[in-house]
Amino acid sequence: MTQNTSAWPAPAKLNLFLYITGQRHNGHHELQTLFQFLNYGDTLTITTNETGEITLSPDIHGIPVENNLIYRAIMALKIKTNTPQGAHIHLDKVLPMGGGLGGGSSNAATTLVALNHLWNVKLSTDELVNIGLTIGADVPVFIRGSTAFAESVGELLQPTYTEEKWYLVAKPDVSISTSQIFAHPNLTRNTPKRTLTLLLKKERLNDCEKIVRELFPEVDRAISWLVEYAPSRLTGTGACVFTEFDNETDACSTLNNLPDWLTGFIARGVNTSPLLTMLNKLKK
Repeated sequence: MTQNTSAWPAPAKLNLFLYITGQRHNGHHELQTLFQFLNYGDTLTITTNETGEITLSPDIHGIPVENNLIYRAIMALKIKTNTPQGAHIHLDKVLPMGGGLGGGSSNAATTLVALNHLWNVKLSTDELVNIGLTIGADVPVFIRGSTAFAESVGELLQPTYTEEKWYLVAKPDVSISTSQIFAHPNLTRNTPKRTLTLLLKKERLNDCEKIVRELFPEVDRAISWLVEYAPSRLTGTGACVFTEFDNETDACSTLNNLPDWLTGFIARGVNTSPLLTMLNKLKK
């Protein structure tokens, strides 16, 4: 195998709804959520090598390399396949940490999918998903790459399709820990389980939003501002909020009016992730 370099997308996701339906004895929460990908995200530039050396750039402040999800994904794949091959991965990070857009999980998933292809180690999608589950609950949906209804603790995925709307995603100047929100005593944990058919007909909500808005006034202020333009809500348990539009023009118009205490971007919702789209093209 000769050395080669290629760029791979690590797209963001939105939770179009998120309901907490219970909590297990081990503390893990059961949920129902609808994942949709955006045509926007980080980029991993991967250069493979035959020396077996693994290097990453740039360093992420405060995160030891062994805790970096990209590194964990690489090592898990090497252990599973016993490959002697190596790689250097450069991360072009545009998704905010602690934003609820799944950036870290997406980075790990892209690492697994890309190196499985580049190293030609030929693991199946299911095998990659099993590795991904050891890294994070959201990694499998990024590996599979299709809009999905997720249940249990997020690992039971049912591919589905939803309208591909335009979104303005805005982030206040805060970073939110998922564990902090899930540990909160006042978090709703008893929303009744419902079928996907019923959930798609109802107003879409996020059970974590009330707690996040109480703990982080910046998020409350952001949603209050955005909802004046279009339906708006929290994604995941992070700081990012999103507003949905039927067309790009209206989304861009709202972005242009965004106050200086918010940062944001415009993206299209897609039922097939940019990662899966790229992989399918490479396989042809």
